[in-house]
Amino acid sequence: MNRITLVRRIKARPSIVFDALTTPEGIAAWWGPDELPVVRAEADVRVGGAYRVRFRTLDGGEHEAYGTFLELVAPRRVVMSWQFSLGGEPDERGRTSRVEFDLAPFPGGTDLTFTHTELATEVSARSHERGWAGAFDKLVRQWEHVGFAPTSNVET
Repeated sequence: MNRITLVRRIKARPSIVFDALTTPEGIAAWWGPDELPVVRAEADVRVGGAYRVRFRTLDGGEHEAYGTFLELVAPRRVVMSWQFSLGGEPDERGRTSRVEFDLAPFPGGTDLTFTHTELATEVSARSHERGWAGAFDKLVRQWEHVGFAPTSNVET
């Protein structure tokens, strides 16, 4: 099976990044690259709870991903299943893959390590890598110009 791993440094505390990964408002703000914005996000944030995210392409096409929260360790880790109910990468139709977000504090914010595993093909992995990279670029931009003032208690 194919997998991708992406790493980003975000100028926000782990608890803020965790909320961006799990709340409908947070998900709507950054999931999907600029050319594939979120038009609807739902999330029942608990182990076994479901999420659903609908994206719209610039030409009006739609994609929808959904899954289940498999692991939630606030503010350090989120693991979810990932499947398309509409559109998406053709190689992934009818398949379920796995996404993992690991958050580690550093004095200026959070290091995010993202892994998407169990992808069907190398073509699908490259497609997902482009999509997730664009989404993470949006997430990083959200806090680029925010004055992060770390406290003496770094979140752990």
